[in-house]
Amino acid sequence: MFKNKPAVLLIPILCLAMMVGCSSKETPGTRVPQVLKAATSKPYIEPEYAPVNPYLADSVMPIGHVNSAQSTGVDQAGPSGPTENLSTEDGGLTYTHIGPGHFGAAISPAYANGKRVIWSNGAERISKLDYDTLEVIDEYFLEDSSIYKSNDGHVTADQANKIFGRIDFLPKIGMTGLATVLATIPLAAEYYGGGLAGVYYLLSSDNVLYVGGKDSILAYADADPSDPQSPIVLKAQWTKPPEVTGGFNSMNMTYDGWIVSITDDGWVVLISRDFSSYHTLQLTGAEVAPAWNQHMLDEGRRQGAATWVRNGPAIDEQGNIFVPSLQHLHKIVWDGTKLSKDPADGAWVEPYSNNGGISVTFDDVTDPATGKPFSFEDVNVGSGSTASLMGFAEEDQFVVITDGDEVMNMVLFWRNAIPQGWQQLENTPSRRIAGMMRADIGQEGASEVQTEQSVVVGGYGAFVVNNAPASKPISRIPNGAYVGLAGHHPDFTPHGVQKFEWDPDTKSLKEAWVNTEVSSVNSVPIVSNGSNTVYTVGARDGEWTLEALDWTTGESIFHYITDSSRFNTQFSGVLMDQEGRIFHTTIHGIVRYERLPKSLSRP
Repeated sequence: MFKNKPAVLLIPILCLAMMVGCSSKETPGTRVPQVLKAATSKPYIEPEYAPVNPYLADSVMPIGHVNSAQSTGVDQAGPSGPTENLSTEDGGLTYTHIGPGHFGAAISPAYANGKRVIWSNGAERISKLDYDTLEVIDEYFLEDSSIYKSNDGHVTADQANKIFGRIDFLPKIGMTGLATVLATIPLAAEYYGGGLAGVYYLLSSDNVLYVGGKDSILAYADADPSDPQSPIVLKAQWTKPPEVTGGFNSMNMTYDGWIVSITDDGWVVLISRDFSSYHTLQLTGAEVAPAWNQHMLDEGRRQGAATWVRNGPAIDEQGNIFVPSLQHLHKIVWDGTKLSKDPADGAWVEPYSNNGGISVTFDDVTDPATGKPFSFEDVNVGSGSTASLMGFAEEDQFVVITDGDEVMNMVLFWRNAIPQGWQQLENTPSRRIAGMMRADIGQEGASEVQTEQSVVVGGYGAFVVNNAPASKPISRIPNGAYVGLAGHHPDFTPHGVQKFEWDPDTKSLKEAWVNTEVSSVNSVPIVSNGSNTVYTVGARDGEWTLEALDWTTGESIFHYITDSSRFNTQFSGVLMDQEGRIFHTTIHGIVRYERLPKSLSRP
């Protein structure tokens, strides 16, 4: 066995609350017992799609959230069912052990021989796998990582199998909810003490994997760029300059090939792909960020869960960078030579609602806009979502986030010029807001609903999920602890997903549908515009599943039952490959569902 911390140590599990794809907060017991609200969606219309970034890998999956627009949507079709049990034994699933802490994967461009590989960055190794078989080609072990050191080496498949045995057995027995959560505490303490460092990644058009660390960007590549079987090498490392404070919390790429990352202290950093040059800009109001972040830590919040900037940027084809901070959404303009936050260049900064119970004044930090100390009264910790872009080509164009209210709202901001004659909507903090609706996932009596997930965007649709556990026997343990490793237990399985839709005819945001019965335990879903289906990983009766919902109506189309916690997404995103097969990383590995779209199905 690897060397876990004692199970009585509850504090380390709190860091689960700030991991990607987790940490919705909701008052337990308020789930509305309805299967589906009537859909108001119009008939399906083929949407425009985010432009392909030529500097990202030429594949379906080059970056977390799929594209530079961060829409988490793909244009191609995925599987369409039917419902069935899948396993590795019957060939329905292909699974490979790659160790802990992998929160996504990227598919390479095709090599000269037509082959592709899959790259994935984890907590104690970088992995490269054969695209066709998912067999490991090479692994670059991170020997300085905390997990590698505490385990005296990398985590083996045998060690992982023992963990699966424990957390799969208990949910099949009644009255074992609390025991299941407590059994996961050593694992959480071991795996998630490092926070978000090393989570974010992108794969460039020349097949270099860029990974964001706390204070640096690392570039991994093939030793021989022409040979997919060659070893992994650390090609280069860029360390941020001293004037840039805070840790990196994101990775993206401009359409002219600059790597973009944001720090939690509010610095926007652009870095050339060869690390030879960089540009920086401090977001408006970020002077208070270090003080705010320290205050949150002093109040017992986990690193990354309540920082001044805690989400990554979305980027459009024109070089505009959109990023939410504590109480504002920022548009930063990149013209190819400099970054600007000047309105004369087209930049803007607009408030969003962020009502909560935090009040604090920082007497030693002066707000340049007022000449007085920065002061916050009855605020919350800000948006939990990465900005996503909606609308391309001739469509209405928006930036989409969920706001910081204790019961969050779905919010659409006009991305560029506000339409002439547009009147500020009632009860909104900015004229730039095109639509704002309560996103309670069908929980009309809820007092708290928040999410750390990015909004999934397909066409004019915007989709959010409920990650709040069905119960919390120990209230001080965060929601993420229940749904992360124990979310398949019926005592904790969360339920509910909700879609909103922009109506271009009436210029208004509406609720399309809410399904309160389906489960999306902890994954970041993905929408397939090609099959008009949204896919997520859920649980039914203690067994893990892949769920597929009709994007127009919200009705369940089919689900695959996979059963074992071996296939728990563990806050990672659901992905799709070149053939339309679903795959994703898991607690200790990567799994592919060997089911093709109907048009490609084999006889």
